Amino acid sequence: MPPTSPSISELLHVVIFFFFQYKVAQLYSVAEASKNETGGGEGIEVLVNEPFGDGKHPPEEPLEANGQVFSHGQFTHKIYHLASKVPKFIRLLAPKGSLEIHEKAWNAYPYCRTVITNPDYMKENFYIRIETMHMPDNGQIPNVHLLGDDDLKIRKVVHIDIANDHVSPKDYKEEWDPRRYKSTKTGRGPLDSNDWQDKVKPVMCAYKLVSCKFKWFGLQNRVEKFIQTQEQRLFTLFHRQVFCWTDKWYGMTMDDIREWEEKTKRELDEQRSKGDARGLKAED
Repeated sequence: MPPTSPSISELLHVVIFFFFQYKVAQLYSVAEASKNETGGGEGIEVLVNEPFGDGKHPPEEPLEANGQVFSHGQFTHKIYHLASKVPKFIRLLAPKGSLEIHEKAWNAYPYCRTVITNPDYMKENFYIRIETMHMPDNGQIPNVHLLGDDDLKIRKVVHIDIANDHVSPKDYKEEWDPRRYKSTKTGRGPLDSNDWQDKVKPVMCAYKLVSCKFKWFGLQNRVEKFIQTQEQRLFTLFHRQVFCWTDKWYGMTMDDIREWEEKTKRELDEQRSKGDARGLKAED
């Protein structure tokens, strides 16, 4: 029989299957990365991890992106005990105990909103808001978050290439290098060409919209610039890990993920109280 092209239903199945794969990959990697950032009195404390919707854990504003509204998903509330993870000039000025950041996230995959605040000290003078829309493409949608004209005028677009973008020597680990990694289970990788995103299948782009405010006389511009730079650094390193951990998360179910998250919560509670500080340090 002559070869035939895949049907629309077959292509749709592939897209849905990969969307689910990335959802699992993201959740697994968030839990795993949390452990790498926790120890010596610092790190991540998980307060809440449960479903939202039908009036439970409602966001302040509707979750919207790409012309869609998302009403159900998973809500998390975490506290980040920072200390060494902020620049020295902030550590010198910040009151004792003020370097605890609250993160609330509404994950309605493929859309997710994360809001970071410091309710005990900075209150309404500080926030970071990250909105993410995951799409099965290579980054060609110009305005997936449907920003208005005024916001588009001040928006700065930063393209992140997880394989080819520069990573500082102190952040680099060979086992997290997509140009060297090849998945045994899936055969994906290595991403060792300059135009891999135009060649590999499947491919995923996380469209992230980052807004921030830090109102502190004399420091506002400097800190807001630091926040945007640090978010780009975190996004790059995290997604390198997501890809290079493929053989760890591939094949997991959502039940597996919830069990993994609960296990991780217990480990984080134990790790925070012992050992040395771990993970990324601030670039002063």
